[in-house]
Amino acid sequence: MQPENTETVVILDFGSQYTQLIARKVRELKCFCVVLPFSANLDEVKTHNPRALIFSGGPNSVYDRKAPKLNPAFLELGVPVLAICYGMQAIAQVLAGKVERGDTREYGQAEIKCLITSPLFKGLPKKSTVWMSHGDYVAKLPRGFKLLATSQGLRAAIADHKRRFFGLQFHPEVTHTEFGKQILHNFLFGVVGLRGDWTPVQFIKTELTKIRELVGDRRVICALSGGVDSSVAATLVSRAVGDQLTCVFVDNGLLREGEYRQVLAAYKKIGLKVKPVNASQQFLGKLKGVTDPERKRKIIGAEFINVFDAAAHTIKNVDFLVQGTLYPDVIESVSVHGPSAVIKSHHNVGGLPKKMKLKLIEPLRELFKDEVRVIGKKLGLPSYITQRQPFPGPGLAIRILGDVTADKLKLLRAADTIVTSEIEAARGVPRPWQYFAVLLPINSVGVMGDARTYEQAIAIRAISSVDVMTADWSELPPHLLKKISSRIVGEIPGINRVVYDITSKPPGTVEWE
Repeated sequence: MQPENTETVVILDFGSQYTQLIARKVRELKCFCVVLPFSANLDEVKTHNPRALIFSGGPNSVYDRKAPKLNPAFLELGVPVLAICYGMQAIAQVLAGKVERGDTREYGQAEIKCLITSPLFKGLPKKSTVWMSHGDYVAKLPRGFKLLATSQGLRAAIADHKRRFFGLQFHPEVTHTEFGKQILHNFLFGVVGLRGDWTPVQFIKTELTKIRELVGDRRVICALSGGVDSSVAATLVSRAVGDQLTCVFVDNGLLREGEYRQVLAAYKKIGLKVKPVNASQQFLGKLKGVTDPERKRKIIGAEFINVFDAAAHTIKNVDFLVQGTLYPDVIESVSVHGPSAVIKSHHNVGGLPKKMKLKLIEPLRELFKDEVRVIGKKLGLPSYITQRQPFPGPGLAIRILGDVTADKLKLLRAADTIVTSEIEAARGVPRPWQYFAVLLPINSVGVMGDARTYEQAIAIRAISSVDVMTADWSELPPHLLKKISSRIVGEIPGINRVVYDITSKPPGTVEWE
């Protein structure tokens, strides 16, 4: 639940790829929000005491038999509504308007023309560029609605000012919409009248109080990965309960070069009580001969539970477990179509607590990644941790395509160190969100010193992103790629070819496995 006295916006997700982006934009305006599936019942929505509702877009047509349906009861809550794309069509359908498939489809940038004065478009020019993504259109307005703007003769924005219902056929949450942030600002502050006072400092104060009240004088454990999420979560809990928290940091043998020692030193410096466990040989033994990436993940996850469980049993009277679950983890683990069709079961949202029968503390559960970094900085964590690039839970095992061996880990660590050091040392080159090496399961012919070689290949992956929901491949300058390639081939026996991954997300994913 949100902190007391926090004004909340509820976003109902109809399956849009941009739903999390809506939430991020609302948070950027210092307004607290939660995302719920469109199928959430009325009582669940009411528990958040929403000041406003936002309906997301979605991939369906509202007249399809299996299309997500808008619960009319949401429109009876007496709060302002902003309905986007599919959301606009859904609200029109429920209120006896008419939605039809259009002869003209709009995808990408389009120009809208504002027709009448509206608080939603305050400060906007009469014409502006927006981002469209629809094949259907509102053919007939519901009673009480007026047309606010058009695009190619189609209804681009509508409103019932009396009930404070607004519909946008375009997406204000994407950067391609010229005045999208201003539109959201106008809705949240001009229409809804929110204070916009949700800040990291307020979050920390509220969370520290909640943790102290929950834990009392009992003991807490936390599984540290060395990443931003678990580090910030552990620090926050440590500030609340002090030595009642013991952290367990497992070396699974799949970390980057020197990472185990470096992370332990960082934790010692910030005052966390850490119990280190070296289980690298144990993990490598379990992974022997395994090539399927899903089997790798399951083996690593199961073995981590076993190692962590054994370490936890050496700590007496533990009642709570801290996890660095983030809001994207929570959203991705809840299907927009209800509990029967979960989109993704995330490693932070299940498994470990059931086995260990501990009560969960997830202090970051309502935050996005960039918000967590800000919280970490406010807590005084060093930039080494707060700005650390993301690292997958299964570690280097899913950056080695094929089976995992000590020799392959040695090759990958050496290549990854070169990629990382050269990108970080490059002057005048914007730092990508994430950058690493991948060891490919192929050998290729090469020539070194007039001799034929038949050795392995390394792929370089560098992406630019904000929250990794979407990502673009980073256009590293040719001279930098040349230097990285020359060093990898010249300094690492066993590697004779380097390739650069230029796939964005979607359609690809950040990791290769």
